[in-house]
Amino acid sequence: MTSDAAMQRILDPAGRADPYPFLGELRRNPVTRLADGSYVVSTYREIVELLHDPRVSSDRRNLANAPEEPEHAPAFIRLDPPEHDRLRRLTMRHFGPPHSPGVVDGLRPMMLATTTELIDALAGKNRADVVDEVAYPLPIAVICRLLGVPAEDEQQFHAWADQIVETLGPGEEDRAERARERQAVSQNLERYLAGLAEARRQEPGDDMLSGFVTYEGPDGRMTPEEVVATSLLLLIAGHETTINLIANGMLTVLRDPMLLERLRADPDLVITTVEELLRFEPPVQLVSSRVTLDDVVVGGVTIPAGSPVVLALAAGSRDPAHVREPDRFDPCRRPNEHLGFGGGVHYCFGAPLARLEAQIVLGELVRRVRNPRLVADPPPYRPSPVLRGPRHLLIDYDGIAPA
Repeated sequence: MTSDAAMQRILDPAGRADPYPFLGELRRNPVTRLADGSYVVSTYREIVELLHDPRVSSDRRNLANAPEEPEHAPAFIRLDPPEHDRLRRLTMRHFGPPHSPGVVDGLRPMMLATTTELIDALAGKNRADVVDEVAYPLPIAVICRLLGVPAEDEQQFHAWADQIVETLGPGEEDRAERARERQAVSQNLERYLAGLAEARRQEPGDDMLSGFVTYEGPDGRMTPEEVVATSLLLLIAGHETTINLIANGMLTVLRDPMLLERLRADPDLVITTVEELLRFEPPVQLVSSRVTLDDVVVGGVTIPAGSPVVLALAAGSRDPAHVREPDRFDPCRRPNEHLGFGGGVHYCFGAPLARLEAQIVLGELVRRVRNPRLVADPPPYRPSPVLRGPRHLLIDYDGIAPA
């Protein structure tokens, strides 16, 4: 199989349940030029190299033939330094160290209480959908709590975010059309967020959105457009990826009865289990937004300036040149340097939050659900090749242990 053919199989929804053989084929060549002119990089060392290379941009306006794409104001994930750094600092001020060091850990009681309620609701039944009933409700509740979105709007938010996610992915030929589809949905979300931001400007609370609209410091303040773009990014990235991490995690655990028993016997093992999940079944499989600013030589291949670049993170994290027995799940793997959260200046902003959410939910599901069994393996998957995870994960079980 050629690398180009392997990439087509990776993008094909029919192969979503197990893309790893095709990712392995892709990895035979560190760099693959596709028919659409984009370059796919699939080996660990080369991906890390590009994640830290200032000649590789996240701003697609730097493409040699940048298409006319209807877009809202770029979020910082699609900007380069120094603009990226300024916006990321303004955002992080309200989320983590050094200015807000206790935000994530302060959510732990709320996460545990919400998880307990969700699992309590499974009592009295013998079948449940882990995605719909647990993996989705917790992350959306957490990100809405952080941003200051009213609880009654959570379902609408998830529907909008889901529609946006399905327009993301590699491939240049239909990208402009997908951008138009994304813009149509984004406009509803942007109007809502702009209204919410204005309400917070008039009456600030203790949420991140209030911080965005009221704070001014050495980096200035966010413009109204930047507030909306940043909130939109956090909303989508803050729950879509975590849903997949939790669902992929539960699927992996249920496929391995010994792992299930080990987690029950040693609850602290969930910490390194989640880390291995980020390597073995990463919720973000591909990054398709990079552009070369100059001719860049990687893996013996010259990628011309202005070329679109796809980083196959899921292939890199299973690169046998980097990790021993890459296709074996090892909850105690050390060291475990993976690409589950990307790297470089765009290293995942919400990594501490995603880790904690997954640890709490998986730990409680393992502890409380009696004799869980998969109803279908493989389960049905969401169509996106970028944010990969089960659309549903049905399990049968014999009861729910007390909280």
